[in-house]
Amino acid sequence: MLRNILAMLVGLVMGMSWNMGFIFLNSYVLFPMGDGVDMQDPSQMKAYVATLPARAFLVVLVAHVGQAGVGGWISARMAHSHPAVLAWIIGILTAVGSAYNQVTLEGPSWMWIDVLLAIIVTWFIATSETKRRAKSA
Repeated sequence: MLRNILAMLVGLVMGMSWNMGFIFLNSYVLFPMGDGVDMQDPSQMKAYVATLPARAFLVVLVAHVGQAGVGGWISARMAHSHPAVLAWIIGILTAVGSAYNQVTLEGPSWMWIDVLLAIIVTWFIATSETKRRAKSA
């Protein structure tokens, strides 16, 4: 059980690191926010998001789907037992976070695909790790 808790924490941290790396790349390098924009202020973030071109949201898509993939894969691989459950926990948390961002920041409507892709990637990882373990048993 302790190993599963550790696996979950490491998966969460690594998935969030992947996500934030791409979000920072987007907001500070590719499409800078501008001076004085506070990422913690929802109204400023909403205004910033409204100025972004469609290609900026592709980076967000890679960030969110990658978070589900990287975090889910790491936690599933590290898990002592129930790897699919750990992958699904991370995938569902990512999907909920993506949906929350979509509602609060009002990105383009096509970005709802983000939630679906996070779930598809999670399903693939959970299934793959379960099959891998069944083969090696």
